[in-house]
Amino acid sequence: MSSIFDAVAVLRGGGVLAHATEGVWGLACDPLNYVAVQRILEIKTRSEDKGLLLLGDSSESFADQLKTLSADDQQRIEDSWPGHVTWILPSSKYPSWVSGGRATVACRVPDHHQARLIAEKMGRPIVSTSLNLSGEPPLMTYAEASAQFAHLVDLVLEGEIGYAQGPSKILQFKGAGIQTLR
Repeated sequence: MSSIFDAVAVLRGGGVLAHATEGVWGLACDPLNYVAVQRILEIKTRSEDKGLLLLGDSSESFADQLKTLSADDQQRIEDSWPGHVTWILPSSKYPSWVSGGRATVACRVPDHHQARLIAEKMGRPIVSTSLNLSGEPPLMTYAEASAQFAHLVDLVLEGEIGYAQGPSKILQFKGAGIQTLR
């Protein structure tokens, strides 16, 4: 049986991990490792210009992104985390292969203990995108993840998705309001 420590060793070694989140199975890697990110994009048959989502263990994981916002906007985001909500935040910290060439990055603190623990033990946010081929539905069980992706990833970490259904809601600030992207 694999452990969180095995999962983090895979990530630190430049590998790719399949893991559970609160709504779907995810595909994770170190966002600062270009080769690992490219592997995820190849596995998913996804274009780099779409950008990738980052999971952190707490709002502190995204302190650099949050400090650029008003106190009210920071509070609104922090109140939604941990949760099934991804925010598009300003960022110059992450490379273009994560941001999709934008000045923003998608950030979430998941309401899933195992997913947060992976990011915590990693010591920084991790890329985590839905475990599926682009255009296909995301996977929902360990059995599906193992059967369909074990030969493409370095580790399928045992676990179960949480309470949510499907991928997270994606929000961004637009003018004086909030725009829902998904």
